[in-house]
Amino acid sequence: MKKLTHHLYFWVLMAILAGGTYGFFDPQDAVKLKVLGDAFIGLVKMLISPIIFCTVVLGISGAGDIKKVGRVGGKALIYFEVISTFALIFGLLVMNVIRPGDGFNVDPSTLDAKAVAVYAKAAGEQSTIDFLLHIIPKTFADAFTGSGDLLQVLFIAILFGYALSKLGKSGAVVHDFIEQVSHVFFNIMNLVMKVAPLGAGGAMAFTIGKYGVAALKPLMALMGSFYLTCVLFVVIVLGAVGYVVGFSIFRFVAYIKDELLTVLGTSSSETALVPLMRKLEELGCPKAVVGLVVPAGYSFNLDGTNIYMTMAALFVAQALNIELTLTQQLTILAVAMLTSKGASGVTGSGFITLAATLAVVPSIPVAGLALILGIDRFMSEARALTNLVGNGVAAIVVSSWEKELDKDALKAKLHS
Repeated sequence: MKKLTHHLYFWVLMAILAGGTYGFFDPQDAVKLKVLGDAFIGLVKMLISPIIFCTVVLGISGAGDIKKVGRVGGKALIYFEVISTFALIFGLLVMNVIRPGDGFNVDPSTLDAKAVAVYAKAAGEQSTIDFLLHIIPKTFADAFTGSGDLLQVLFIAILFGYALSKLGKSGAVVHDFIEQVSHVFFNIMNLVMKVAPLGAGGAMAFTIGKYGVAALKPLMALMGSFYLTCVLFVVIVLGAVGYVVGFSIFRFVAYIKDELLTVLGTSSSETALVPLMRKLEELGCPKAVVGLVVPAGYSFNLDGTNIYMTMAALFVAQALNIELTLTQQLTILAVAMLTSKGASGVTGSGFITLAATLAVVPSIPVAGLALILGIDRFMSEARALTNLVGNGVAAIVVSSWEKELDKDALKAKLHS
């Protein structure tokens, strides 16, 4: 066993604690460290698109069976929809039991509608057709240089991989070239992850320095309820899924602790996307399945975001003393199932989807989102962590569903 100080997660954890402490005692200077977190996230995002492209192309062209790609994609989407629905219901149930918004007694006339106007406007502009058309990039290169939407990269990678598989032996040179290029990008990513402690520490120092611990007290009930719900969802729902497949959710969480701590510090699940994919392959999941399921899951399997949507919607209603009927709550649930898919890759997507969801219940003013705008940054960690675990479990499940999961490797890695 390696010494504790030789593990990345140790230094990331130390950096998070140091950054939080610095932000608490010297907030004015701590906010200046935001540049460290931004730089680290920027470095990671710079590498995600080419790595996803190479991984998917190699997986599809190596398999040589486009029917398998369609089968894997179909199974993944079915799984995403089922688990996402469980996440939405879970949030709904917890809010009806704990009711953290009771007692706030907020006067609707005091709400700052301007604070959430930009999110409400963006929500009105979202549509299913726009979302589908957005998957197709304007040019081949735009998928890498434009919005950075992983679905665009996944789309062109599937087309490229399929075309390459049809070339047979004549495409071997291109296949080998992409394989070598992928090794280069993975090595660059390994170098970038060595500075993860700096990025995580800087981001945490900024967060605590900017918002302060005192700002959390008035809304601690919602935050506590949300974090508790995310933990229960992972343990109960994802734990049950893991049990059926044949692995312990606790051992899996321990296995990806490096990635989870990186996400905790940066509040961005994208910073752990590539390392997670590599660990899933080492766990016994085939590259083709991992390359399809994980990037798609970042748009369609956002368990933490789904929990947040129903909890936030009901919290606003409770804080404003608005009693929702069962029909209204089920309407929020049904609409959230659609809106949660429509704003992926959009800045502030959590608030955009919330605004779109609240629009179907006129009795809840969209301006009520201003109540949670201040603590959204603190809840983003739980959303990102839950999303990461959910997508990791999804890849294992689909691999098992395809009967391609190496259970010996799975057992060896999780019990080592």
